[in-house]
Amino acid sequence: MATTRFASMNTPKRTSTPRARWIAIGLFVALIALAVVACGTAGTNTNSSGPSTGVTASAASPGTSGSPAASPSLKPTPEPEPLAPTKPADPISFLSWVFTPIFQGLFILLAGMYALTGNVLLAIVLLTLIIRLLTIKLSARQLVSQQRMQRLQPELKVLQKELQRRYKGDRMAVNQAQQEFYKERGVSPTAGCLPSVLQMGMLIPMYSVIRIGLTNYDPSAMLNVFGVKVVPLTCPNPAHFLANGQPDKALPCINTIIAGVDMGKEQVLFNLPLGLFGWVLGVSALALIAAALQMIQSRMMMPPPAENDPSASTQRSMMIFMPLISVAYGGILPAGLFIYWIVTSLFSIVQQFLIIGWGALFPIFGWNPGFARNYTPRFPVTMPEPVDAGKSLAATRYKPEERAASAASTVRPNTHRRSSRRGRRR
Repeated sequence: MATTRFASMNTPKRTSTPRARWIAIGLFVALIALAVVACGTAGTNTNSSGPSTGVTASAASPGTSGSPAASPSLKPTPEPEPLAPTKPADPISFLSWVFTPIFQGLFILLAGMYALTGNVLLAIVLLTLIIRLLTIKLSARQLVSQQRMQRLQPELKVLQKELQRRYKGDRMAVNQAQQEFYKERGVSPTAGCLPSVLQMGMLIPMYSVIRIGLTNYDPSAMLNVFGVKVVPLTCPNPAHFLANGQPDKALPCINTIIAGVDMGKEQVLFNLPLGLFGWVLGVSALALIAAALQMIQSRMMMPPPAENDPSASTQRSMMIFMPLISVAYGGILPAGLFIYWIVTSLFSIVQQFLIIGWGALFPIFGWNPGFARNYTPRFPVTMPEPVDAGKSLAATRYKPEERAASAASTVRPNTHRRSSRRGRRR
């Protein structure tokens, strides 16, 4: 958010916030594309779509004669295969091979938590907490940076007007002066970018781990590191063998069903027809919970309301837009990913509460409880001491009262007053 806010301060008339936002979205889409290719470890090795559709090889073979049902267009559904790392045979599989350690590391942690607890829901929760604890310093730095940028906003607006007056049409000079002002105040407008990218980027490998890893009947190869089995998990599951001694490939090795909800598949309460191109929205209870927590998390970080502030308007729009995306994905993403999303949001809310308190959460719907008034957070954000104060171009700006005094000093008093025409001799 700091990047978007910084981009919106280039000019007071035509803000570059949309451009910066689309650039950020483009970079994130590129990251997603790489992660999708990288995390598709089992894309060419396994098919976890479920049991066979019933089309046998003999019925689908074009060599079968005398049967009207035989058709070259009918192909037998490929059986699921054990989950294994890809081999760098082509450029796409090479990318998958490069990013396989990310998928394998997350899957080993998830399988280890499952072997420890015997519950896939607890395993996902513990894995999420491990990830957030490993990145807690980065996320804390992001929160501090955003708060410092918000506190500098009033001073930055005055600075922006003065710099636009001084450097008319010279955006490079304005940007340079603003950068020097940030440096002088010890604040980096881009300090909060990396944690946001990492948190959003983690959704893609987690999706692959839950969708592919949890639903595979034999992921034994992904549990071995340099030939050593690091997780004591027996796959295929001995309880999933058929009468003929063969494993039931339709059942995953890890039990993914908790309270009737399959963590490896979508959890949909009901389908809501949208009436647009025949689209149907799958409504998920987990998606609704995740959206509500995201809205609370975003509202806590909202800047104070200000008139004619493009950055604040953008944040308010994103606060509504992002939870709606979660609701729209309810019928597409597996339930386990929403568990990860919910735990991540809860962790962020607690972390924000310790650093910024209730933030801008209250008043909500006119309710402003007493416990939220004048609350002091446990680890309050402080502004750093200015460095080389008064030496930057931004620091040489005139304040409004200084400009008025300077203008008054340049006005010469009228000491040669003309006498009125009345009484003058002709």
